[in-house]
Amino acid sequence: MIPMLIAAVRRRGAALRRPPTAARIARMLWIAWAVIVWNVAFDRVIVVAGRSYINAASLAAEGPPAGGEPRFLRIDDWMRPAVARGVWIASAAAGAILVTGLLGVRAASRPSTSLTASRLAPLSDR
Repeated sequence: MIPMLIAAVRRRGAALRRPPTAARIARMLWIAWAVIVWNVAFDRVIVVAGRSYINAASLAAEGPPAGGEPRFLRIDDWMRPAVARGVWIASAAAGAILVTGLLGVRAASRPSTSLTASRLAPLSDR
């Protein structure tokens, strides 16, 4: 039973190493990485903007202006620009990763050129 399972795993592994399948898996992994980077970059920009807002709002509320009520900052004034900035930063990072990865997979999955093949061929074959 166990030798049959080992043989099945080896066949599956050999099927995954075929160039078209390996290139498809590589493309999927690059796309997944770009999506994850987009999410992390966007989240980071939003978190930093939220922390900045909390700091500025607490400073504004602590020190009321002379002879007046405390000043309250609106979160919308801080977060709307942060969302736009986060979309641009995250999209640029993910786009760079996606373009680099997909071009790399495309270049790696191309068959070797005749120039490279002629360099590797023995002198008697030329």
